[in-house]
Amino acid sequence: MGIDLPTLSIVVASAAIDSINPCAIGVLILMVSVVLGGKGSVSRLLFLGSLYIGAIFFTYLIAGLGLIYFLQSVPLFVAEYLSLFVGSFVILAGLLEIKDFYWYGQGLSLQIPPYFAQKIHEYSKNITVPGVIFLGVFIAGVELPCTGAPYLAIITLLSLNFDAYAAFLLVLYNIIFVAPLIIILLMVAGGTRVSSIKKWKQNNKGYMRFAIGYMLIALGWLLILIANGTINFG
Repeated sequence: MGIDLPTLSIVVASAAIDSINPCAIGVLILMVSVVLGGKGSVSRLLFLGSLYIGAIFFTYLIAGLGLIYFLQSVPLFVAEYLSLFVGSFVILAGLLEIKDFYWYGQGLSLQIPPYFAQKIHEYSKNITVPGVIFLGVFIAGVELPCTGAPYLAIITLLSLNFDAYAAFLLVLYNIIFVAPLIIILLMVAGGTRVSSIKKWKQNNKGYMRFAIGYMLIALGWLLILIANGTINFG
């Protein structure tokens, strides 16, 4: 018997863990530093920051809808095996994240390739409206294959029975995903020093990966249990 939808708590928990994304947060901090370094006003900072966050939100949302459409178009028996594959991939991604907590930079990793990391750094200095929008789209597109395992798992679950409620959960996931970016932007606009946020990010980057790793293992195992019919949310 198939699964209709994951529970609200699974979506919220997955999005909350996925939202502590070192890459998107790091680029926002860099962009904020450039704006403030150029003596930009708070209103300009909020405007450009909102464009960046909005670009990430809509890129992730559109990508999610596209993947759901693809998953719904494949035959049922293929979808079942695909769910098992995605579950196994998500578990592997979780193990790699935990590995990076203990042995960062050693062996296989889900890090963004150096070439794209360099491009991100270059694009972050183009503080114009088109440049910031492009930066958000680029960040979302680059990090989705590298760090999008939680999103992939949730998309696979939602695709099993995609209706209005599933669409709401997809939108909710993406709102939670960008929530830390909104909070950081408002904190800086309210007077918090960028250096303090940068220091916090650097000190907690390892713990972010640790939390993401264990969540991915649990989420991947749940997806496998759903795919073989052991668990039913219907």
